[in-house]
Amino acid sequence: MAEYFKDVKEIKYEGPKSDNPLAFKYYNPDELVGNKTMREHLKFSVAYWHTFTAQGTDPFGAGTMIRSWDHIQDPMDKAKVRMEAAFEFFDKLGVDYFCFHDRDIAPEGETLAETNKNLDEIVKIAKQLMEDYDIKLLWGTANTFNNPRFVHGAATSCNADVFAYTAAQIKKAMDVTKELGGEGYTFWGGREGYETLLNTDMKLELDNYARLLHMAVDYAKQIGFDGQFYIEPKPKEPTKHQYDFDAAAVVAFLKTYGLDDYFKLNIETNHATLAGHTMQHELMYARINNMLGSVDANQGDLYLGWDTDQFPTDIYLTTLVMYEVLQAGGFTTGGLNFDAKVRRPSFEPIDLFYAHIVGMDSFAKGLKIAYKMKQDGKFEKIIADRYASYTEGIGKDIIEGKVGFSELERYALENNEIKNVSGRQEYLEWLLNEYILGK
Repeated sequence: MAEYFKDVKEIKYEGPKSDNPLAFKYYNPDELVGNKTMREHLKFSVAYWHTFTAQGTDPFGAGTMIRSWDHIQDPMDKAKVRMEAAFEFFDKLGVDYFCFHDRDIAPEGETLAETNKNLDEIVKIAKQLMEDYDIKLLWGTANTFNNPRFVHGAATSCNADVFAYTAAQIKKAMDVTKELGGEGYTFWGGREGYETLLNTDMKLELDNYARLLHMAVDYAKQIGFDGQFYIEPKPKEPTKHQYDFDAAAVVAFLKTYGLDDYFKLNIETNHATLAGHTMQHELMYARINNMLGSVDANQGDLYLGWDTDQFPTDIYLTTLVMYEVLQAGGFTTGGLNFDAKVRRPSFEPIDLFYAHIVGMDSFAKGLKIAYKMKQDGKFEKIIADRYASYTEGIGKDIIEGKVGFSELERYALENNEIKNVSGRQEYLEWLLNEYILGK
């Protein structure tokens, strides 16, 4: 087998004092943080689409990426070489997982049958490489947004033929995910939304989306796939409004259609930004509804209004992400998937390593800070103290359902003084700084 990243050897942990850009400064996979290693806490995964198929295009320019397989003209030959290169990359980087869309790893043919045949051929190669390198599949998914057939959506398309094609494509993607031992399967509604309500039957589209998900649940039982299903919230882009707008919208949708027992959320940082939320907000909302499943680890540019999918380098962000993950009891089925792409000017192959190393180091540092925060319990105590009025007296009666409007009116008429306490936001932000700065 050829070597595709000849300038890079195995990426190792060298510690914070190292100035080697091809070494980890904070991610030490075997280091214990509590009763689990960093490797177990973080469950890093490489996104096949951005890392191996992205060409660096944008609306104003052609691709810039330099890859050793660029010269290969036959789509299937290129897919095979790219798969070999991917596993070399996984191995040298030291990750345990990867994620993919069906169309990332194998090209479409003239017909669905030909496309499935192409996929089967590449999956056979992937399966052998997974065994050879001891790499696992965190989750699989289907690309039901790129082809022009999905111009009006996939499950929410106005065209029943497209709905049928979508179901067939997802069925195959689920088969492949099961064959490769995938720990989960993600639904990303890339075009499940609308451009204008003037031509949209929203009720029918939402009902059809739920119908497709119920079919997926039924099919998983039929084939014995016990991996976790995820839905990934995203508010817009490419459509004006997507039905999986944010965590709250997804939770409401799942509960409305009786799907909440089968799905958890795969939450992406840049999507939280586009929805006008912080990542901590989205993670906490999923957590308190027992639906926090997995994380697409990236960050956006706050000055830009689209999904830039940058590698995560913000320690405040990674700390608060890991704080919420720890509050949820850690990852069970999901992990940290780098749904991130190198910048268009970062076009050399070695930049793929630099980008993943800084992302992994940023989350390793965030994990250690978040673990100390959780162990100290200072923020939890502050929150408990802030809501202490609900642990006794009238507050306890409210929580226990012992009072209604009449009783509360009587209490309010007799209670002539209401005393609030400062929220101390600036103090809390200082305290967070102290943890991050290590003082």
